[in-house]
Amino acid sequence: MRKIILIILFAFFSMALFYQPNTITMKGSDTMVILAQRWAEKYMDNNSNLVIQVNGGGTGTGIAALINGTTDICNSSRPMKPSEREKLKQRYNSVGVEIRVARDGLALYVNNDNPVKVLTKEQIKNIFLGRTKNWKEVGGNNSPIIIYGRENSSGTYVHFKEEVLNGEDYTSSMQSLPGTAAVVNAVSKDKNAIGFGGAAYAVGVRDIAVKANPRAKAYIPTDENIKKGLYPISRLLYLYVRNKPTGELKKFIDWMLSNEGQKVVSEVGYFPIR
Repeated sequence: MRKIILIILFAFFSMALFYQPNTITMKGSDTMVILAQRWAEKYMDNNSNLVIQVNGGGTGTGIAALINGTTDICNSSRPMKPSEREKLKQRYNSVGVEIRVARDGLALYVNNDNPVKVLTKEQIKNIFLGRTKNWKEVGGNNSPIIIYGRENSSGTYVHFKEEVLNGEDYTSSMQSLPGTAAVVNAVSKDKNAIGFGGAAYAVGVRDIAVKANPRAKAYIPTDENIKKGLYPISRLLYLYVRNKPTGELKKFIDWMLSNEGQKVVSEVGYFPIR
């Protein structure tokens, strides 16, 4: 009997010693870190044989890691550049596989009593750069514009700066708040205020319709307008892999694109691609 128990224990410890769970690595866009982490957590709940490691560092870092072979998936908030695809091709004889997984859109909130309904991207840029200081300059009341935004650690802060301000710095008069809910709350209590954040947060405030240019049609940031790419302040979010995915990698990517995976996109505050 003792001999049998020893054999069983030896077999058990041998299996534990040699068992290695499958691992998938994701690296890249800081904007997508929270989304990728939530995907990983949810997926691992039902796939205990799998470890999914998520790291940020920025899209450029993720693409470099994909080229260097140190990540399985690159999370990217922009399309890969031709020069990056060429490097991938030289190393792996593949230009990579692009997978669109979500859309990111930013709404402009104003107080419900503000008469301004529409702004162009240029007008929004001038407001947040501090060049336009009074609502009457954009068709509103003769009142100073009070600006609310996010802290500089926020991905929303960075996206808005890149997308709307073309990389220029926000006006120093902008009041930075720790979350989108705080921005919405501040705008709801101040009739001269404007702020930005996810469209899903706009409760108790009003979304401004945005024109890409003075001649373009204005769009409100509804789910449908963002999904179709009509709302001017939106962008696609991508995954990149080196080759056509197979095995556990394919299963995980297919799940991210499934109804369950796309539900996570909405929960995090982005917009489903399907």
